[in-house]
Amino acid sequence: MVNQTYQKKTGQRYTEEPQGNLERFYGNKYLIPLFLFLFFIWSVIGTDFNLKTLVEGFPNILDFVGCMYPPEFDAFSNLVKPAIETIQMAFLGTLFAALISFPLAILAAKNLTTSRLLRNTSKGIIAFTRTVPDIVFALIFVSAVGLGTFPGTLALSCHSIGMLGKLYGEAIEEIDPQPLEAVEAVGASRIQSIKYAVIPQILPSFVANTFYRFDVNVRASVVLGLVGAGGIGFELIYAMKLFSYREVASILIVIFIIIILSEKVSDVIRKRIIGEEVLK
Repeated sequence: MVNQTYQKKTGQRYTEEPQGNLERFYGNKYLIPLFLFLFFIWSVIGTDFNLKTLVEGFPNILDFVGCMYPPEFDAFSNLVKPAIETIQMAFLGTLFAALISFPLAILAAKNLTTSRLLRNTSKGIIAFTRTVPDIVFALIFVSAVGLGTFPGTLALSCHSIGMLGKLYGEAIEEIDPQPLEAVEAVGASRIQSIKYAVIPQILPSFVANTFYRFDVNVRASVVLGLVGAGGIGFELIYAMKLFSYREVASILIVIFIIIILSEKVSDVIRKRIIGEEVLK
């Protein structure tokens, strides 16, 4: 019955692989949950996870939040410029990363690049930029060009290459090979093949992943304020050091507004580029 179902769904001659996969799945259905459970217990012990301690410290959380109320509304006027800088950092960081990640993803894709040296080199660059935390990149660039939003933008760009390059590469390797083969069969160049057979297939994934990374970079730019990389994150860290908790609340409100607005704008642009039918 399994053999007939597989042959009916795929239209291909049945092989023993699906049956072997089923046997391996049912053979490991108790082993995998047991492993995950043991790993969960080990992680709880290793992280000193304790709900009792959390419950006992809950009054301290309420006291901390109480110190932030009411927000210091007079500070909003001074937060406009840092908020704009944060959006600019996230935008430029994402844009530069996308422009660099796309050719790297093409070179790293098995179905587009035959040279193993090029593939491994591209994958190495993507892996390296994904491995190094963005705050380390920020420290490096701050030491090179000084404090401000410029090193923050560079740090976001470098770290975003790792994530976008990996996602773009996976999307390229998952495309339908038939359009690519058809375009190449009529004598299209490599650039023409990518333009007419690859980009149309990966466009929804490309747009979605790029805007998701922009949303991540908006929040990451806040953390980069720890090392003086500018933006509203710098204002947040400065207010925390001065124990100006009411101003901290105002800054958090502004950050919340920035994230909500960025999500709304991203949704609108995605619908215009991809189409509402595809996103439904």
